[in-house]
Amino acid sequence: MRKALMLLNLILVALTLSQHAGATAPPKKKYPGGKCYIWRYTLEDKRESSYTLDRPQRWLSHKSIDRRRKQGLALDSTDLPVSTGYLKAIERMANEANRNTKRLSVLSMIIGTSRWNNSVLVRSADTTLLQAIGKQAYVKRCEQVWIAPDSIERMIKTKANYYFNPWDSLKGHVYGHGQEQIEMLYGHRLHNIGFRGKGMTIAILDGGFMNADQIPAFQRANIEGAKDFVYPNSPYFYQETDHGTKVLSTMAANEPEVLVGTAPDARYWLLRCEDQQTEQPVEEDYWAMAAEFADSLGADIITSSLGYTEYDNLPGYYHQYDLDGHTAYISRTASMLAQKGIILVNSAGNSGMGPWKKITFPADADNTITVGALNQQRVNAPFSGVGPTQDLRVKPDVMALGSPACLISGRGSVIRDMGTSFSTPIVAGLVACLWQALPNKTALQIIDLVRQNGSNHEKPDNIYGYGTPNFWRAYMVGRIDN
Repeated sequence: MRKALMLLNLILVALTLSQHAGATAPPKKKYPGGKCYIWRYTLEDKRESSYTLDRPQRWLSHKSIDRRRKQGLALDSTDLPVSTGYLKAIERMANEANRNTKRLSVLSMIIGTSRWNNSVLVRSADTTLLQAIGKQAYVKRCEQVWIAPDSIERMIKTKANYYFNPWDSLKGHVYGHGQEQIEMLYGHRLHNIGFRGKGMTIAILDGGFMNADQIPAFQRANIEGAKDFVYPNSPYFYQETDHGTKVLSTMAANEPEVLVGTAPDARYWLLRCEDQQTEQPVEEDYWAMAAEFADSLGADIITSSLGYTEYDNLPGYYHQYDLDGHTAYISRTASMLAQKGIILVNSAGNSGMGPWKKITFPADADNTITVGALNQQRVNAPFSGVGPTQDLRVKPDVMALGSPACLISGRGSVIRDMGTSFSTPIVAGLVACLWQALPNKTALQIIDLVRQNGSNHEKPDNIYGYGTPNFWRAYMVGRIDN
């Protein structure tokens, strides 16, 4: 993700160079604990487990179970947690290694699991242990997915503004600066008849939510909780990047005449799964863990403005021919979401002006809504990633305003910023409103309604996809078929 953001930032260099002429690089510090590693182990099966499909309430909430029941979706083996027997075996090996080592700064430990992928993450400085686990009979395959960097940036806390500037208010305009981005999709018409996302739960998968707990614009937002999946968890959860704060604001902000988001009455979970310090494959595992957590708590929609194509010191890790929705670990996970009754709205990525050019992972996933970015003239932004997927599915699915979009920054200020990162949650919020209006529809039916009521639905292509969605028309069509 960082490389895509760096590329997009080049567009803004001419505008910001004078402001940063005297700036210095953030201070660095050595990585705590020194060199260590994370390996991913994919297990053969789920034997020796204490969980059974007839008692899903042991690990899934009632809302999660009910969401599947309403859509006629049965639980299957992928839903079962990872085998407790295998986890105990790995823990015994890790504990033995810990007893035999004099280096206690980085203890060997399990740091996460994925039930959908039947995989386990183990962190250790002991490569002999990591290799030994990979040779166990219950391990199908293993891969190193993270190595500690030599140094990381020191945290610099940023204070939030507690008041908007006088010029931030647009008198007489209820949506304030967000009017264009919601009216472009006819979402205001859903709001006018009372569909503002109430009863829907949206999980935001991102890298940080700077000051989201302090900014007054979110004091009326329904933020149900937050969780960190990056290891080690940040001691300053609300002082990480403000990327997720900006994403949240496009949906949850509810400041009339300043900024009203596309789903101000929805409930939100803030899930951090992007490591800002490095760019490595383990972030796909964090993303999967966050998505499964969202499933377990009963989320209806996941909005993710993250995308990956290459990693630090791993040239050629992915190729464009891998964009089939199932090769990348993260895309394989994303492709399961609709089967669990969840709609994923994911950014197309900002690689359109670079050598990659195409959508990023997991924007290639099956049965999801991939969103590209338009400018104010409704022309695709040059940075917006294009399709098709390797198996020739149309991507992106739809387009929305993202060059620029109106947001609230981590400082609490109204700003304009560019990226498919922001066109995506604009759409996600309106998906919540549409599903609130059509509660008997399945995830797949809502996805189809959004596509088929796009401005380009008769001849979808791989730049605009199905076009700009008309959520009012989607509602009217869906109501007839309800």
